[in-house]
Amino acid sequence: MFSGVFYNYSNNYEELKMTKKTGSVTFMGNPLTLVGNEIKVGDAFPADVVLLTKDLKPFNIASEPGLKIVTTVPSVDTPVCDLQLRKFNEKVAGMKVKVFAVSADLPFAQARWCGAAGAGNVTTLSDHAAMGLADALGIHIKELRLLARTVFIVNAAGKIAYRQIVGEVASEPNYDDALKALAKLL
Repeated sequence: MFSGVFYNYSNNYEELKMTKKTGSVTFMGNPLTLVGNEIKVGDAFPADVVLLTKDLKPFNIASEPGLKIVTTVPSVDTPVCDLQLRKFNEKVAGMKVKVFAVSADLPFAQARWCGAAGAGNVTTLSDHAAMGLADALGIHIKELRLLARTVFIVNAAGKIAYRQIVGEVASEPNYDDALKALAKLL
């Protein structure tokens, strides 16, 4: 199915006690496998995950107070991901919410994107080293070693109030649904 185009990262997820779910997301119609601990609405946002900022500094989303949107993308260097982050940057302007955009891109690529996009309402974070957030949220695409396209809204108490995993990786999220859920918390 993907031979010659994608790498198969064959980590032993069974040993790590992570779940594997095939077919809930696709890329160009081809089913992919999500691995990790599936987190649902009402669960606490993972507190022990450390990501990297574009300046190579460690960062923990859960330690940030207040209302948060955590949106994940496969790569900031693709048109759909770029559009997704720009739209969230625009749509949250003036709102009391922090937006964190997480990908497996190197922090250098994220810094380049931030410079080009001028997206002052979005903080990019990298999960490239350990895929810790991807595994903690159950959104680690095994076949690609990327994060699935998602939107999580985390309330001020640190609980997940909204969860959207986009079924087709090449499609944008449903912004209207996410913003309606956000409006209920503002």
